[in-house]
Amino acid sequence: MTELLTAVRRAFEADGPLGEAGETFRPREAQTEMALAVARTIEEGGALVAEAGTGVGKTFAYLVPVLLSGERALVSTATKTLQDQLFGRDLPRLAEALGVPVRTALLKGRGSYLCAHRLDLARQDPGAGDRAVAAALARVERWAQTTRSGDLGEMAGLDERSPVLPLVTSTRENCLGSACPKFRACHVNQARREALAADVVVINHHLFFADLAVRESGMAELLPTVRVAIFDEAHQLNETGVQFLGAQLATGQLLDVTRDILAAGLQLARGLADWQQCGGALERAARDLRLTVGRSAAGNRLRWTGDTPEGVDPTQWADGLAAVSQALDGALDALATVSELAPDFVRLHERVSKLAERTRRFGQDCAPGSVRWVDVGQNLRLIESPLDIAETVRTRLLKLPAEDPSGTDDPPPAGRSWIFTSATLGDDPRLSWFTEPCGLEEATVLRVGSPFDYAAQAALYLPRDLPRPADPGHSAAVARLAAASAERLGGRTLVLTTTLRALRSIGEDLQRRFQDRGDIEVLVQGQWPKTRLMDRLREGSTHGGPGCLLVASASFWEGVDIPGDALQLVVIDKLPFPPPGDPLVEARSQRLEGQGRSPFNDHSVPEAAVALKQGAGRLIRRESDRGVLVVCDTRLGTMGYGRRLLAAMPPMRRLQSQDEYLQALDELAG
Repeated sequence: MTELLTAVRRAFEADGPLGEAGETFRPREAQTEMALAVARTIEEGGALVAEAGTGVGKTFAYLVPVLLSGERALVSTATKTLQDQLFGRDLPRLAEALGVPVRTALLKGRGSYLCAHRLDLARQDPGAGDRAVAAALARVERWAQTTRSGDLGEMAGLDERSPVLPLVTSTRENCLGSACPKFRACHVNQARREALAADVVVINHHLFFADLAVRESGMAELLPTVRVAIFDEAHQLNETGVQFLGAQLATGQLLDVTRDILAAGLQLARGLADWQQCGGALERAARDLRLTVGRSAAGNRLRWTGDTPEGVDPTQWADGLAAVSQALDGALDALATVSELAPDFVRLHERVSKLAERTRRFGQDCAPGSVRWVDVGQNLRLIESPLDIAETVRTRLLKLPAEDPSGTDDPPPAGRSWIFTSATLGDDPRLSWFTEPCGLEEATVLRVGSPFDYAAQAALYLPRDLPRPADPGHSAAVARLAAASAERLGGRTLVLTTTLRALRSIGEDLQRRFQDRGDIEVLVQGQWPKTRLMDRLREGSTHGGPGCLLVASASFWEGVDIPGDALQLVVIDKLPFPPPGDPLVEARSQRLEGQGRSPFNDHSVPEAAVALKQGAGRLIRRESDRGVLVVCDTRLGTMGYGRRLLAAMPPMRRLQSQDEYLQALDELAG
């Protein structure tokens, strides 16, 4: 056994450095197995895909080998919240326990950092006249005097949806770069400098793929210097990647650049070009393009398999794109005449050039292996996306050569090490749901199960008397069941829905049922920010207040950690199959059919299995947790594919009747 493997094994023993440093640590065989696999990958290079069930402790299982190896590493997580947890809690604790000196850095997208230049300009913005915005801006100004990092996540009480954020942060488009008067003190550049000097850098998936697409975050310099790259919550990697590796053009982008052209032109170059005519032409072209799809299509995704999106007049669409292209060319001509007057015009010229290039791209055929569609809302978004990230991973990541930092003629070190891990990566031994779209078919695969005793800690109930999922009365029946169950428990309930329509229907129904009572508070996703909703659910009925029932969808299926008695019932309304009308889902299905495979068995069922396992994972978070999972979809117990979905879920004991279910709730309530 090598020195690294010996040190890793020792670290996870009961009397090892982790056990001595913290009273809560106890050895877990699965955690040690994963840590040794990570250590071997670090030594030998290559790719490891590790599925680690809830409770394994996968964060320590990959961080300990990295820290003990002394290799330079990049750790990417799914969210900024997980980034902060890794950087602020896990890495410092482990480094101290292991006695390893390590320099760490946190790197987020530029929208997470205060822009000192834009803060100076914020008071001049028309939006700053609003009383709430002005108050929030004043708080940011006070905080700006003391912050070292400029990370807005450090500001207590600043809502992630606050309208003040666009006023005090920069974008790739409006950043002035080295021409900025505050360039030397720029928080974004400071974060990048610290990342380049660190041993372990913590980033997120969005930042990673945004950089692969536009080379904007500084990763182009960082990644080649790193020998170990770890992607936690890797089940989100493919869907995150395809957002950035294609192309997008939004009418909102066109309107934004119009406003910026008018503001800069009238302030810095009045009379040197007809800015009103230039901006007016671009604004009209953007609005006319939006009108080509009509108002009835709002909220839809329009397929775009030929020259024109479905349901759109071909002539109007072609004329609309041509008008946008012509207006952008006119803006480029105007900006070119004043580019030497101020850096603002140079950046505007770059922005408009990229928009013109994207407009031309959407006037041509879709790229092979990609799919196009149009998202219709108040604005219009034209999207071209690859079907997956497999080609990018194979050609731009796995083949990236390892550098020899010594500068000598000695043989280079082992190739780069890539570790991909999550609690849910598939439902077959090769984890094909994850490895195929991510180009990792040749990777080493490891699956380690959860240490939780699910048969003792949790129960699964499948109601037999509910309407079928397609029945108009299904949501009302789910609301009745959730209401009666939450009454019995005094709250402690999370209802997860598969669609926003069901979210609204079930949420409104439950709020009506409990509106005149004070014993249970019903909250619905969107009512408050996510963190506030989670905090309220964690509070439960403490201090004699009402219990809590939360109805949520989308992001609440994962990344929600409510341990203890605060959450003891999770109700899932339907099996989470991918939406059949989604253009990306349809294109993936057509590709599978072309390969002679079954889209349902090879895409829809594995997708549902992973999502279902994620939702079920909200229930049991610690060895002491107890709870019940209810899946209100009769297909799980009656259809053939139901056995496959049940096999993918944690091995909870089955409740066979309503009486058993009610008894289980009473035991939890007692």
